This record gives sequence, C-alpha cells and structure tokens, in this order.
Amino acid sequence: MHTAPSGHVDTYVIGDIQGCCEQLQQLLTKIEQRSPQARLLFAGDLVNRGPQSLATLRLVKQLHEQGRADSVLGNHDLHLLAVANGIRPAHRSDTLDDILQVPDRDDLLGWLRHRPLAICLDDHLLIHAGVFPQWSVQQTLSLAQEVMTQLQSENWISLLRQMYGNTPNQWNDHLQGAARYRCIINALTRMRFCSSDGIMDFASKDGVGTAPAGYAPWFDLPRASADHTLVFGHWSTMGLVLRPNLISLDTGCVWGGKLTGVSLKNRDVVQIDCPQQQEPG
Repeated sequence: MHTAPSGHVDTYVIGDIQGCCEQLQQLLTKIEQRSPQARLLFAGDLVNRGPQSLATLRLVKQLHEQGRADSVLGNHDLHLLAVANGIRPAHRSDTLDDILQVPDRDDLLGWLRHRPLAICLDDHLLIHAGVFPQWSVQQTLSLAQEVMTQLQSENWISLLRQMYGNTPNQWNDHLQGAARYRCIINALTRMRFCSSDGIMDFASKDGVGTAPAGYAPWFDLPRASADHTLVFGHWSTMGLVLRPNLISLDTGCVWGGKLTGVSLKNRDVVQIDCPQQQEPG
C-alpha cells in the first residue's frame, strides 16, 4: 500500500512534465520561494515529447532520493519501459533516445519501474488518469499495489508485454492474470471517459464536453472514492480543474500551455508558461 507521509510540510502536486525540464526547474524555484522544502508529488508522464526527458528523469529521481518527491507512473513512463525493452517500437513523436543511450539507463529505468501507480496522502489520492466508479480509495490502492508487485518482480518484462490493448474495458473483481493487470493499468494511466456501469472509452481524447453517447468524464460519475480528493493529470485538453474533491493538473506543458503545481494545503496555484514542443495530433 503506497501512502505518502504528510507531516507538517506543505505538498505540491505537479502535472505532466513530459520532458520539459527547463520549465520544471522554473516551477520548482517558484514553489521553493512560496514554501521552502515543500514535498513534491508528480502526476506521471515525466518523460516523452518534450526536449529534455533525460534531465527530467534525473532531476525527479534525485529529488526522490533526497526524500522530497515521488511520482506515480503515467502511460508515457510505461511506454519508455516498453521501448527500452524492445516490446514497443518508438513513435515518431517520441523523445526518449537520450535516456536509452546513456550509460546509467538501467539505473534510471530501474528507478522508474519502482514507482507506484497510486499514492494516498491524507484525504488525497494521486493517480495519473482515472479510477472506475465502483473503486473505493482502498481498493484502488490495493489494485495498484498488485500491478506494482508484478512490475517490481522478476516477471516484469512479461507484464510489459501483456499490458497493451483495450480489453477488457470494464472492471470485474473476478478478472485474473494479464487481463486483470491490463484493466487496472488502463484505468489508472489512460482513462478519460467512462459509462455509469464502468465501461472505458479509449477513442475520445478531447475536452470534457465531447463525451461519446452514454459516457461521461470518469470523475463526474457517482464514485466510491468520493470521500477523497482525486488528483490526476493526463487530460491536457481539459486543463486545470479545481473542485472540492478534484484536482486536474495537466495543462498542456508540451503543447505550448503551462506547467502547473497546486498546493494540497491551500490550493495555491503555481504555473510556468511553456513553449510549444509538439504539434497536437
């Protein structure tokens, strides 16, 4: 079970960096000015599409080793692990070569592989993308731990091979093996729209007003996790959303938007304007 210590230090959650390390350093400087020694939690997608994936990974790893930070895994982080192990080909828009070619790549990838898929801090739950309506916070943490155990085991390459695909697209407590792990990973790292009976849609990637018929943004459905504030990234076309029990953090850094950090103590918002690194599409 991955629960972050709270203590009295403020915690800032930070949205998808995607290799935009220069902007991350600017954001961290701003956060340090407002809350020295603040703890940092990253919503995943540390790497890819931006120009400095290697520098970003090294910086977040260093902050983690200093006891100041942690990150959940995003779909681009898992993609890096798959590409590095020959399971998936690199995409045309990937910017991962700098990581794959350095002498300490195995150390960096080993650190990344040991990151959690969900982090609970007091009454906040951090994931990269989403949770099924029927998942409580406790069940979400337990299921995330199941995948983490596999990813940190001797069978981790097998898990990476089996995690791709859009089925099953609906959660069932009786799912087993590869189908179970794939469904958990897809929810936690890819989900945007979902039906009230827990069927995921993977075709739509636009804003919240573009839900297919019969679907809604996963967080707008009645959910068993409503006793916690859900914190996530992944949905850049939605941008920053702050509600009493919801924080959406991906503000499109790599697309020329902003990199965003939000204090969990007082909802202080810190943002850095970002140059466009990739054309959407």
